[in-house]
Parts: sequence; structure tokens; C-alpha cells
Amino acid sequence: MKLVRNVIVFDAADLTAESSFWAGIFGGYVFEDEAWHSVVDADGEWRIGVQLAPNHVPPEWPHGVPQQVHLDLHVDDPRAAHEEAISLGARLLQPAPDLDSDEGHQVYADPAGHPFCIGWGHPSQETLAAFVADRLGRRNHAGPAR
Repeated sequence: MKLVRNVIVFDAADLTAESSFWAGIFGGYVFEDEAWHSVVDADGEWRIGVQLAPNHVPPEWPHGVPQQVHLDLHVDDPRAAHEEAISLGARLLQPAPDLDSDEGHQVYADPAGHPFCIGWGHPSQETLAAFVADRLGRRNHAGPAR
């Protein structure tokens, strides 16, 4: 499977605190909506996703309960990626409504049960960088000063 991007996604009850932290780590910016924040680094590369989980309970190291993190893997060909993931031992947990849509994702579990997503149709690095340049200062904010 040829990945076009991978994004680590964290659950958080406080989207702003979590995304601002990661924006500070990466020296980047946060792009927000009500239930999802994307952290983009200074070069316009999407690094971290933060999804709203109002009842999030931080995991206790090293037990890993509840889920600590999951991967979002972005591909050009979702059908080929699906076949490859299944052949490697993944289980499909949540299928996409339409694999032929312009954008979407499916949720899988690896052999040990860890969830991950295979998505397609998400913005390119160039599109994200242009978005950063165009929108800086509107609903977006920089991470804390380093």
C-alpha cells in the first residue's frame, strides 16, 4: 500500500488544550471545527489530529486502557489498501458508506485489536500550506511560543 500521509489522532475532552500543545511541539498551527482539530506544522504538513471525546479518560501507563492513540493512514486507492490490510491480518470494524466517494475512511483493527483508519481524498500538503497562508489568523491559532 502506498501511503500519501499518516496522521496520529488523539482523543481529548479539551480540544483546544490538546491541539495547542501539539501545535507548540511542532511549531505549527491549529485548524478547528466543533469536533476535530488538525495540527499542521510550519511547512504545512498535517501532523496530528485531535478528535472530541467528551468522556475521555487519560490512559494509565503502561496498561493502555482506554485506547491511547490510533493511526490514520491516507492512500490514493482505498480498495487496494483494503485488500492489502485484510491480507496482512486486519479486521474491518466500520466500512465506509461508499468506497467510490471523493473522500472517506474505513476503520480497521490490527491483529492485536488496535484500531486504525484508512482514509482517502484528504488535502495534499500543498493545499494545506496554501490554506495556512490564506487563513492564518481567522479560526486558526498558533501553538504556544517556544
